[in-house]
Amino acid sequence: MFHEEHIMTKIIAIANQKGGVGKTTTAINLSSALAHFTRRVLLIDMDPQGNSSRGLGIDITLINKCVFEVLTGDADINSVIRKTMLKTLDLLPSKLILASVDVIGNKTDKPFLLLKRAIEQIKKEYDYIIIDCPPSLGFLTVNSLVAANSVLIPVQCEYFAMEAVAQILSSVSRIQTTYNPNLGIEGFLMTMYDSKTRLGTEITTQIRGLFKENTFLTQIPRNISIPESNAKGLPVTVYRPNSSGSLAYFSLAKEVIDHEER
Repeated sequence: MFHEEHIMTKIIAIANQKGGVGKTTTAINLSSALAHFTRRVLLIDMDPQGNSSRGLGIDITLINKCVFEVLTGDADINSVIRKTMLKTLDLLPSKLILASVDVIGNKTDKPFLLLKRAIEQIKKEYDYIIIDCPPSLGFLTVNSLVAANSVLIPVQCEYFAMEAVAQILSSVSRIQTTYNPNLGIEGFLMTMYDSKTRLGTEITTQIRGLFKENTFLTQIPRNISIPESNAKGLPVTVYRPNSSGSLAYFSLAKEVIDHEER
């Protein structure tokens, strides 16, 4: 039975159409860090590559149903959600078949509401639902942004970062004017940050200058423990809890929780 003081489930989509910016790593480790602070969390893997599922130790070749069947109405969401190694973290896994969902989805009357409708059934069970979006602005990302309360945008400190930011912001404003007027910006998160490179500092200064109150204070450093933990199928917060990468994700989770309490 969920506890009385439960106010509202927060649904956060992690999105940036540019690949390789730390979206999946952030989805896995923010989810596990929130679970570490005893929040009840569901991570939804909306990327057909299934890397969030793999990063939580799920062999996606062995699962017979995933988020695809939930979206197409062929499976009840409760039967597809899986437990993870963390007591309060669950996963709605993904696999390659998800890439074809738009073909089926577009035959329904409101194709961009598929995920939102599926989440309605279970959201009371969780404090946070984190959605890992694919690196594109197609059908799956639109479904994620329509279902979310806010979007967290990882920004890699590199050339072309600002172009990617401009694109995701224009997508967000398109969703706000069409399907989800209440979609907010949870924050910009600087990832793969290296204070020794001038470019890293320049991009960070630019983002902070443009989006002051919307930029997380936490920066995710380049840290070898992060890719190692992905390869092991463990969150870095479990694999190396005292590493700089892990401490950064704990700090990010605290900022996210603080957003709720303001």
